[in-house]
Amino acid sequence: MSSEKESESRKSSSEEISREFKTLVNSGDLHSLSHMQHTILGRLQDSNAVLSHFNDFSQNCIAEISGDIARNTRVLKSVKSDLDYIFQKLRSMKSKIMATYPDAFPEDSTGEVIDDRRPDLEMPK
Repeated sequence: MSSEKESESRKSSSEEISREFKTLVNSGDLHSLSHMQHTILGRLQDSNAVLSHFNDFSQNCIAEISGDIARNTRVLKSVKSDLDYIFQKLRSMKSKIMATYPDAFPEDSTGEVIDDRRPDLEMPK
């Protein structure tokens, strides 16, 4: 019997707390909050759909141009290698000319080569 009374007491207390809580919150405010939440949910779902579409589009674009990018990268590396070789040969020729004809170049062009401060753009291996 005491457990029945205890259960009934809890139920009535819960109902009383529920009634008191309902008086604290305006039902119009709750409806307004619910409407705003549904509006925000709709906007987030729309944004998610747009982003998914954009990701698919980007993936297709990258797939289309990846071959061109790889080919152009190989061409640029080849050009860099060729230019490095050409500049090496030019420095060698200049030093041989300077050894043979010391007055061939103006004084200010005989200074040491400035350190190459360009960043290394090659991918890490």
